[in-house]
Amino acid sequence: MVELPSRIGILPFRNKVLLPGAIIRIQCTSPSSVKLVEEELWQREEKGLIGILPVRDVAEGSMVTQGGADLGDRSSKNQQGLSDSHKLDGKSQQEPNWHTRGVAARALHLSRGVEKPSGRVTYIVVLEGLSRFSVEELNTRGTYTTARISPIDMTKAEMEQVEQDTDFIVLSRQFKQIAMELISVLEQKQKTGGRTKVLLETVPVHKLADIFVASFEISFEEQLAMLDSVDVKVRLSKATELVDRHLQSIRVAEKITQKVEGQLSKTQKEYLLRQQMRAIKEELGDNDDEDDDVAALERKMQDARMPPNIWKHAQRELRRLKKMQPQQPGYNSSRVYLELLADLPWQTTSEEGELDLKAAKERLDSDHYGLVKVKQRIIEYLAVRKLKPDAKSPILCFVGPPGVGKTSLASSIAAALGRKFIRISLGGVKDEADIRGHRRTYIGSMPGRLIDGLKKVSVCNPVMLLDEIDKTGSDIRGDPASALLEVLDPEQNKSFNDHYLNVPFDLSKVIFVATANRAQPIPPPLLDRMEVIELPGYTSDEKLRIAMRHLIPRVLNQHGLTSDFLKFPEEMVKLVIERYTREAGVRNLERNLAAIARSAAVTVAEQQQNNNNNVSLNQISSPLLETRLEGGGGAEVEMEVIAMGGGVNNHEISNVFTIMSPLIVDEEMLEKILGPPKYDDKEAAERVVTPGVSVGLVWTAFGGEVQFVEATATAGKGDLHLTGQLGDVIKESAQIALTWVRARANELDLVSAEEKNLLEGRDVHIHFPAGAVPKDGPSAGVTLVTSLVSLFSRRRVRPDTAMTGEMTLRGLVLPVGGIKDKVLAAHRYGIKRVIMPERNLKDLVEVPAAVLGSLEILLAKRMEDVLQHAFEGGCPWKHHSKL
Repeated sequence: MVELPSRIGILPFRNKVLLPGAIIRIQCTSPSSVKLVEEELWQREEKGLIGILPVRDVAEGSMVTQGGADLGDRSSKNQQGLSDSHKLDGKSQQEPNWHTRGVAARALHLSRGVEKPSGRVTYIVVLEGLSRFSVEELNTRGTYTTARISPIDMTKAEMEQVEQDTDFIVLSRQFKQIAMELISVLEQKQKTGGRTKVLLETVPVHKLADIFVASFEISFEEQLAMLDSVDVKVRLSKATELVDRHLQSIRVAEKITQKVEGQLSKTQKEYLLRQQMRAIKEELGDNDDEDDDVAALERKMQDARMPPNIWKHAQRELRRLKKMQPQQPGYNSSRVYLELLADLPWQTTSEEGELDLKAAKERLDSDHYGLVKVKQRIIEYLAVRKLKPDAKSPILCFVGPPGVGKTSLASSIAAALGRKFIRISLGGVKDEADIRGHRRTYIGSMPGRLIDGLKKVSVCNPVMLLDEIDKTGSDIRGDPASALLEVLDPEQNKSFNDHYLNVPFDLSKVIFVATANRAQPIPPPLLDRMEVIELPGYTSDEKLRIAMRHLIPRVLNQHGLTSDFLKFPEEMVKLVIERYTREAGVRNLERNLAAIARSAAVTVAEQQQNNNNNVSLNQISSPLLETRLEGGGGAEVEMEVIAMGGGVNNHEISNVFTIMSPLIVDEEMLEKILGPPKYDDKEAAERVVTPGVSVGLVWTAFGGEVQFVEATATAGKGDLHLTGQLGDVIKESAQIALTWVRARANELDLVSAEEKNLLEGRDVHIHFPAGAVPKDGPSAGVTLVTSLVSLFSRRRVRPDTAMTGEMTLRGLVLPVGGIKDKVLAAHRYGIKRVIMPERNLKDLVEVPAAVLGSLEILLAKRMEDVLQHAFEGGCPWKHHSKL
């Protein structure tokens, strides 16, 4: 029990109540409260007491009171409030409504401070509520309020008497049970309650009621009712009700929390964890803006120099990304899309120097031998670019067989312009999305190959090679060739729209170069947008020069050899060209040279290993040594070991020089490595040894080729049999040829002495050898007629003569294409005479002069001209006939 004084200083609490047993911390700043603390607490040697009296509707002063009860280390908010003494000159102050009962409190801690620069004194006081009192008289005329009070708590004797009451015992048990349940719930929830359990065992029940209630957030009226409950049974009843209500609210909140947490998806839980992790990083100071991916992406986008309309679109997408969580399904796709916008070279260009046409021409000559017309066109192209850099450049399309240097020509153009080079392979592309990209609504969508190539090359004006443009196809996924129409049109590609990008991109600064093996498969609208430059192939002399200048040094370097180890004489290279390769390009030639280099590398490596194993200073007994290269490529060489000092001993011998003579390629080595020759000049003569065989010239994707046509006849009904995987066009040509020969059997002297037509009652079989290779085309008509005339006239066609051309049913010879390729093929096969349509004379301008000088070109206007040139001594027709 606390002995209260008869008069005590009053500290008003606005709309707040301090209950006995509660602890509160207040800060006193007003003059009245500061004076009260100084006189009643600070200046007294013994700790004094002050009264805490609740007040209603006190005008707000300058003293803020904050406090909380200590219930199991749990802070409470119900004791926070404003406390201020009323002013003496209360003219503008509203008369306060003082409560008649309060609580006496003692100071547990005092601290004095001075505010700067005003110099005002303030106090921080920690108060503990002790016992209730009733106000007998209130004096508000002094510096601070005082009151005459009387204690109202029960005395010790009264408490002992009440404790024997049965109702009190029941109430006490009920209160302790509910209090224990509350403590258990708090212990599970907040891992606390150890100290509060001690309070239940040591503190009287009537005091526990005040302490527990002081820890709850209850209304001001309920606080006053608790303060006015002098009867301990009433107090316990009210406290039990409040504690039970608080316990039920905690349980309901837990149920709601469990229900909400049960409905949280995995994504939401991860979001909560990430938010907590972010808060922890902020507390630790580890949340650096440099490590923020979204912030870094935004800075990257700002540096991309996008056009204004693209930048607005990117900003909208970025704002959408910031509102999304990383776990949402569309976050990654939106992030990848923005990274693509930031990586694209919207305005970044290559730094082009002054275009030097002379240097460009030297570069083309050093990289490519021959191709005079092609290189001249490239120089013209570069000259126009120099005079007018912003000119709409034509799209060059190099058409030719494999291995003639189409791709390397495009890279040479890029080097001459000083621009970056990017190659886009279109071989086998059947999906339009490879050109235009996928729409972002699809899973796994990505931009087209053009936009992706520009991202990789990082400039908006590269030289872009569209390789194998004739190999594109179309299916249910679209037509890539049609998608290229917009790309290769200078009027449209300024605003090329990729489906994935979904914003226009300017492709007008890109220099497009295309390559193809054939022009026929390219759709006419796409072919119309390009300027076709044909590369038909190389002559034997050109191949020889290319091999000596480019291929052999490259092959030696790739195999770790030099000319000191392996030498290729020009005669042997020419032999490889004539006997082992008959292609238009030089790719197979390079493969054969590489096979020779690999064999030489084995010999050189074995010889060096033998020298390293056999040559030892301890084994040298003579100053003269001999070494020989195996395989016929070495020579006997004498070496002298020279002593480095005056005496001759093992330590004075410092080095041994092994000199090997280089391997020189000869015919024996060629046959040993490459096998027997695949081709020779006698093939045509051997094939045309019997009547019914003629030599034709055809065009393929690999260049010109020599095609033999064989015909034979058997007894039958006059049917025509064709073999060799022939197409419809060539089958019709064979039918026309047979009809023409039958119609002119009499004039061609194909009638026997008995006036019997040799073609009647006989089946004709025409065969094109190399039956595994499909064949079709409109240029075999004259060859078929010559073969049939040779068969029935029993006269051989000249073996040194090849022919090409189509014929009509009336015998008129029509022009054909691919003349340059066919003439070069005849030259490679050793043919000396070529029969061709007269209207193809203009095409001979493209044939190299060296090739024309080695061939006899025979022009034919009608079929009789072809037959006249094909047979030795002319055609076997009757002299009086006119075909």
